[in-house]
Amino acid sequence: MSPEHTDTAYDVLAIGGSGVDTVVRVDSLPVPLADSVGVSPIREWPGHTGGNVALGCRALGLNVKLLDFIGDDWAGAMVRERLAEGGVDFEPLTSPAGTRRAVNLVETTGRRMSFYDGRDPSDLRMPREFYLPHLRRARHVHLSIMHFARFLYDDIEALGVPVSTDLHDWDGLADHHREFALRSDLVFLSAAGAGDRIASVMREILREGRAEAVIATAGAGGSYVLSRGGSSTPRPVPATVPPARVVDSNGAGDAYLCGFLYGRLAGRDLEECARLGAVAGAYACTGEGSTALIGRDHLMGS
Repeated sequence: MSPEHTDTAYDVLAIGGSGVDTVVRVDSLPVPLADSVGVSPIREWPGHTGGNVALGCRALGLNVKLLDFIGDDWAGAMVRERLAEGGVDFEPLTSPAGTRRAVNLVETTGRRMSFYDGRDPSDLRMPREFYLPHLRRARHVHLSIMHFARFLYDDIEALGVPVSTDLHDWDGLADHHREFALRSDLVFLSAAGAGDRIASVMREILREGRAEAVIATAGAGGSYVLSRGGSSTPRPVPATVPPARVVDSNGAGDAYLCGFLYGRLAGRDLEECARLGAVAGAYACTGEGSTALIGRDHLMGS
């Protein structure tokens, strides 16, 4: 680690990925083609992937800082309030485009379909003088795949700080995700995007990039871990049975990442980290709108 990296204050420095979800509950997916469909009350939940990671890590007792752009709008106020309630140290910059939004259709089994607006302008940049002091105080950095976040990699690498990212449902082809995939130490993604090609995508990330490990989540199918220097076949880790009825899968992947990072920062091996991730992800499915945040005692007592 670089001599510049001193005075560690944050277990996890999360960058990017806050916003507000509008959750619409439907009977099934895909929804029927109709002019109008009656649904239960529509709810709005602040979070999104970066916010969920920050809240989930904080619920596990980790010291967390979140840096991001939000709008000077009602949605941004919701994000600020939710993060403050969760004890997250949030330092936002104002985006002229406003706070990111998503609409999530959630069926009765908890499965979802998300419509994400990705409204950040392509020239949006986080000033170096703003983020660099925080990078110097972090044990671990988690980058959401916001376009502006890719411009932090040079400084992260120069400081020698471990960095993770979540590619979500990357198919292994879209250019937007590639730099995040190849420049992160821990790479998370959903197996849904690449389908039958997921093992080859995981191998490509290890072969072409710097990752120590690639972790693919598969919902009720568990997860898969592939690490540098090991077998070329991803190792399966079984899913955990949720402790209560499944209500909503929003935020389950983010919760998995939090459980995994908790184990990683505690020095656990990759398989144990993946098991802790599975426990946290299953727990997240028992509450609405990514509100079920597992605590350290529950996680470690599992």
